[in-house]
Amino acid sequence: MCGRFTLASNTETLQQTFFDFKIPSNLSPRYNISPTQEVASVANTHERHVEFFHWGLIPSWAKDPKIGSRMINARSETLAEKPSFRNAYKRRRCLILADGYFEWQKIPGDKAKQPVYIRLKSQKPFAVAGLWEVWQAKDTDEPLRSCTIITCPPNAYLEDIHHRMPVILPANAYTQWLSPEEQSVDTLQPLLIPYPGKEMEAYPVSRFVNRPTNDSPECIVPLEANDPRLF
Repeated sequence: MCGRFTLASNTETLQQTFFDFKIPSNLSPRYNISPTQEVASVANTHERHVEFFHWGLIPSWAKDPKIGSRMINARSETLAEKPSFRNAYKRRRCLILADGYFEWQKIPGDKAKQPVYIRLKSQKPFAVAGLWEVWQAKDTDEPLRSCTIITCPPNAYLEDIHHRMPVILPANAYTQWLSPEEQSVDTLQPLLIPYPGKEMEAYPVSRFVNRPTNDSPECIVPLEANDPRLF
């Protein structure tokens, strides 16, 4: 599962990394992005603009948008089977921009899980594979665009931290993933693999991040051994 992530890189860094995308100039740094919030995404349209989608996929046929809170993640292995995801998998794919994410690791002898921050060793931003949908309420003309993060089994480096990880796509996969054309499962499925562990790093952080309203640099400060900052 991927339930929290960050996008704190400045606009210049984002534009250098995602040079084919149009990055908004007013992006604020985010250190604790949570489900149901707006997330920076690039949909598989011709524009390649970074837009903001509601995190938590709401299928077009849903009667209640609250269903989205249960669909913040989609398992790569079952995308083609699940009614909530299979059409979007073929036709409505997106990239979700991030520069790190959090997982909660089980600690022997401790009931409380330890939050861990995970990022690339380069500390550069990256793009996570996602799906998007458009939902229309009966009482409004404004459609709601939503998305979900695709997850896969972890690489060997992360398997002791959590049993899932987001699908981080390499830059050479962006064009195929963002193609506006309908694509087959056989074409897409090979892209949904764990990112190489040798290119990633992870470290424990304070339980300050447990509270979704805490959105500051303190969320990603490394927690040293015997550190008392266990909020």
